[in-house]
Formats: sequence, C-alpha cells, structure tokens
Amino acid sequence: MSDSRRELDSIARMIPPSFAATSALSRRNFLRASAVTGAALGSSSLLAACGGDDGGGGGGGSTVTFGMNESGPIAPAERLRAATKEFESQSGLTVERNEVDHNTFQENINTYLQGNPDDVFTWFAGFRMAQFAEQGLIGDISDVWPIDGLDESFQQAATANGQQYFVPSSYYGWALFYRPSVFEDNGYEVPNDSDEMLALAKRMEGDGIIPFAFADKDGWPAMGTFDILNMRLNGFDYHMALMAGDEAWDSPEVKQVFTTWRDLLPYHQPDALGRTWQEAATSLQNGRTGMYLLGTFVIDAMPKIGDDLDMFIFPEFDSAIGASALDAPIDGYCMSADPDNEEGAKEFLKFLGSAEAANAANSTDVPFIPANSNADTSMLTPIQQKTVEIVSQADNLAQFLDRDTRADFAATVMIPSLQTFLSKPDDIDGLTESIQQQKVSIFGS
Repeated sequence: MSDSRRELDSIARMIPPSFAATSALSRRNFLRASAVTGAALGSSSLLAACGGDDGGGGGGGSTVTFGMNESGPIAPAERLRAATKEFESQSGLTVERNEVDHNTFQENINTYLQGNPDDVFTWFAGFRMAQFAEQGLIGDISDVWPIDGLDESFQQAATANGQQYFVPSSYYGWALFYRPSVFEDNGYEVPNDSDEMLALAKRMEGDGIIPFAFADKDGWPAMGTFDILNMRLNGFDYHMALMAGDEAWDSPEVKQVFTTWRDLLPYHQPDALGRTWQEAATSLQNGRTGMYLLGTFVIDAMPKIGDDLDMFIFPEFDSAIGASALDAPIDGYCMSADPDNEEGAKEFLKFLGSAEAANAANSTDVPFIPANSNADTSMLTPIQQKTVEIVSQADNLAQFLDRDTRADFAATVMIPSLQTFLSKPDDIDGLTESIQQQKVSIFGS
C-alpha cells in the first residue's frame, strides 16, 4: 500500500461551463435502458491508493487496484465487494480494494487523482466526470465500449469530448418517501401541487408529526432540496444554466427559491446540521416524520421497513412548469489517467458494466437498480420498481447539484452557503450576493 501523495496548492483547473451539457439526459434517451431494468480537501493520506504489483506505463499484470467510495459493513460496500469477487472468479485477476468512507473519498478526490490513484475508481456521470477528462486526470476507455446491455443514452452519459471515460453501473431517483401505513392511519393523501403539500404539512404538524425529515450534517443532502425547488419554480433549463455558471446567483429567480425554501423550513426537522441522512431516515421509519426528500438509497438505512415505504414525485409549484424534472444520478466507474495495469483495468471496467456484475452485486441483501438492461431485476424491491416507473415518466433528468456543476464551486461555495442558509434563513440578499461573488471568482463571469 503506497502512501505517497502530492498536496494540492490550489484546487485544480476545471472545464468550461459548456461541458455541463453532458450531465443532462433527456427522458427518451435515458429510459430506453432504464425502463427495461425496471468540501474542502481533507487529509490526502486517508485516500492513499493501493499500489499494484506491476510497473507503471499501463502494462498488463495479475492485480488491478480499485478505489472504492464506500467502506464498512454497509450495503453499497458489500455490493462492490461481491462484484469484485465475481470478477476475480471469472478473470483470474486479483482486485486489490482501497475502501474509503464516502465523504472522505469525495472531499479528497482532487488530491487522490493528482497523486497515485488506483487503476479503477468509483465515480459519477455528468459534469464531474467530464471535468476530470478535460484535466487529463482520468483515462480514455473508448475501447471498452460498446458494452452489451448499456443503451446509447448511458454511453452518452459516459462521454466527454467525443470519447468515453466512464462505465455506468446503477442509477437512482430523488423523490418524497413516506410510509403508507402512516398516511392511511391519519387519512393523508399524496399531494398533487404545492398548495396540497402545504396543507398536508400543516395537518401532520397538528397531528404531532414533523412533516419533513431533514438532515445536512454531511453537507450534500440539502443540495437535493435546492435542485428540486429550482426546477419546480424556474424550470429544468434554467437550473442547468445556473449549474453551468451561465446565470447569476443573486437573480430574482434564485432568491425566489430561497424564499420558498425559507417558508417551508418550519415544517422540516430542526437542527439539520447535526443530523446524518441515516438518522433522518430512522425518524421516517419510526413515524416521527411524515415525508423525506432523498434518493432511492434511503432504503439502505431502513432495511427492515419492508413494503411499508412508498414514494411520489415532488409536486408542481407552477402549472406552466409542471413536475416533469427530477434528479436521477448515475453511478459508475472511471480509470485513472496512467494506471499501473491498463489492460486489467479495462477488463475490470468492461465487467463492471455487465449484467453479471450487477447480478453479483445484487446478490447482497439490499439490491440497487442496475443500468444494464440485461441484468436480473426480479430481486428489486417494490420501491426500486417504483423508482424505475417515476424516472421513466420524467421529461428531464439532472445529475444532482454537486455533479452538475464544478467540483470546486460545489464543495467550497455551495456546501457552506446552504448550511449558512439553514442556520440563518432570513438574510437571502446577503446569501445570494455572497454566492454570486464567489461564483464569479471561480467561473470567471
């Protein structure tokens, strides 16, 4: 295991805003496959890569190193372990895993890629993949494509500058989750618009239930609330332009988002900055809260809830805009720019995108929604099947705030800005002015 790292003097140069277009997928392209399948930089030593037993220069070898953004006895890590073991069985190669907890991996990714990264590592589609391709920090894997069972829309999500740099493995949707038993016991109905949602929140509050579970200790969950409010109030195209740096953060449109959010905050769990998303999920499971805006991965924190979990799309606020856009991030894998074992890395990547890899990963207790249309989907939970349905009905899909914009802007500006807002929600003018000033210094305009 090598601990050598070069510390960054500054956050690495990012790609122009025009590359953000790769992060937005139309429903028709994306769902050709999916409808079938049903921070500031921290200590770089925490993300030290595992050195393979081969020399540099991209030759072959018996070991492939794999940087994982999951660790410990949790479902995502177990899935990755199961997939790597199946690859080892089929290929005869050894996968040396470098397991790091999710937040540490995300916060140290620039240092990791600037240093001695693993041959293959977990990452995301969209702007945050494209920026690393532009910087030369990840490798061109165009010769891994096409991959049987991955639709051209997934190939589009893996593409930057005409080449492929990514292999999709799974996706999930963001929606409002709730327990049907709680709704039935109290006579609640799923809201169709913002007025009905507010009326429902008031009823829940009167019944001693906090309407919205909410947490932001980890910094990223609140981004989902900003995303959906911006898409509902200003539309998908405006949202993507804002993420790309083409719109001003002190505009009336953005201020309207924060004003609307401020008015909804009293119906959310208080003290969100001291709560993890898993703890908020527990409150939903225990019936202390009524609804929870999060991704389908919420089931990872509630494995024993069974069928008493359902979801609905965040309702419309403006009938002219509707509710046809949502976040549906794609997870997958990249290859480092100069892997120790390039041949083995590409063989591993080809496998990770396959139905066999998805089936192996889904042999664990909590399955994920596979990107590969040939994968077995019989083990998907009802909530995952519902996710496929909801995503298939969306006209526009975003990748999530920290994947649709520049990494430096998301980590160093948006996380602290949103947490400041949650602590002091009344100074919207000062907040948006501060974000805009920082945005200009990063994007250049």
